[in-house]
Amino acid sequence: MSASDTPPQQPEDTLDEKKTQHEEIEISRQSLDFDAEVASHALSLRGTKLSVAIAFVAGTGFTLFGYDQGVMSALLTAGQFEKTFPQVVVESSHPNHAILQSFIIAIYEVGCLVGALSNMWVGDRLGRRRTIFLAGMIMIVGAILQATSCSFAQMIVARVVTGYGNGFNSSTVPTYHAECSPAAKRGRMIMIEGSLITFGWVDVGLYFVPESSAQWRVPIALQLVLELILVGGIGFLPESPRWLVRHDRPAEALAVISALEDKPPSDPEVQRTFYAIREAVEMEDFGTSSDDGEGAMKNKKSNRKASLRELVTGGRSQNFRRTIIAVMCQMFQQLTGINLTILFQRLGLSDVTSRLTAAANGTEYFLASFIAIAVVDRVSRRSLMIIGTVGQSLTMLLLAIMGSINNGPAQIVSAVLLFVFNTFFALGWLGTAWLYCAELAGLRVRAPVNALSTASNWTFNFVVVMVTGPSFSNISWRTYIVFAALNAVIVPMIYFFFPETGGRSLEGI
Repeated sequence: MSASDTPPQQPEDTLDEKKTQHEEIEISRQSLDFDAEVASHALSLRGTKLSVAIAFVAGTGFTLFGYDQGVMSALLTAGQFEKTFPQVVVESSHPNHAILQSFIIAIYEVGCLVGALSNMWVGDRLGRRRTIFLAGMIMIVGAILQATSCSFAQMIVARVVTGYGNGFNSSTVPTYHAECSPAAKRGRMIMIEGSLITFGWVDVGLYFVPESSAQWRVPIALQLVLELILVGGIGFLPESPRWLVRHDRPAEALAVISALEDKPPSDPEVQRTFYAIREAVEMEDFGTSSDDGEGAMKNKKSNRKASLRELVTGGRSQNFRRTIIAVMCQMFQQLTGINLTILFQRLGLSDVTSRLTAAANGTEYFLASFIAIAVVDRVSRRSLMIIGTVGQSLTMLLLAIMGSINNGPAQIVSAVLLFVFNTFFALGWLGTAWLYCAELAGLRVRAPVNALSTASNWTFNFVVVMVTGPSFSNISWRTYIVFAALNAVIVPMIYFFFPETGGRSLEGI
């Protein structure tokens, strides 16, 4: 071949320019496709309206956390309930009935415990929304079974089913709400929760319907209203943007962040939040790989699925420390003594007066929670827990003193002290424990960590409920001394071992 037949060689600079142009065109095309996908996931509900809707549905779900247990505790001594379930009537001829009475309350916690533990495997697979929907459907089945119960066995099974659903609910709702709330408002939004104010007064009203089983069936069935709101409402809400990023759905995540902040996807603040989440996910995923560079990139997708073994790892992620603190936090919430089955009859009050006092106590409990809501984003989480715990310890000590005196005036003071105790608990622990645990864990292990911490809550809830009755029977007012000491021990544990989470983004924590 002659030299004239040889094709001319293109300069290397020209080839590089063409390659660069092709890359720019490809990047531009991908960007347009991504923008179009983001636009296709745009939400009609945005900004404050969306935040309020999320808070309302999440608050409804969280109200269910204590609804069933609180209502059942109030119904145990109702005449029609005792007629249908004579096993709960405590009398000298049937001493084992005291155990059965505690059991019908505590078995609910067993169901909640199993549900919370199951969420360790289910939560991240289904996502926050579908897990909440599943929880609501299970609780609906359980509530129907409870309200139609005609035997002790059916009631026990029904309470286990309801508890199982609530285990999923209570370990997912705070996480979902935290992941959909901006750092500046996250504390206040999660602390806004439902209370049992209405249901307490419903119990009182139906107490005066002694000839019908509606006396106990209606209060139990009323939770169906909340469950239907939860199941129906969650269908109109977006998935957590952090879960979406973690599961390779970035366009949907950006659309949700845009809607939550009520700004266009191109807004710098929206972009900053989006890329902070992506960076946190990449760091967590690559941090679990032993490869570097290309090896880590190849293992990216395989690393997206968190292993439960990561809960016991240290290193940069500090997952083990986070898990232990979250479990301790929920354990402490129960060991404060908030779920002592303290009946106002123990204070010498009549049946009607004790029910009225209990309902008023619930009202005051609800109002006291607004103190924490108002200050949670101004005062540190740790400070709220410490102040509340110190107050609870002193109140328990005063209850023990009044119990040892045991006369008319002392009983009145004791009733007032129960109101004081609830005020301190509402300030320090009612919503703060759930907020703190939802904030503490990294995104990669957030679902299993919250499942374990919630399981801890239900475990010690069960222990306290089962121990309280025998404790008051054997050592009477000295039971309060035990819980005063427990509260005193909790204070230095918070001070020395609980890091502050307030005012920081979830990725920053």
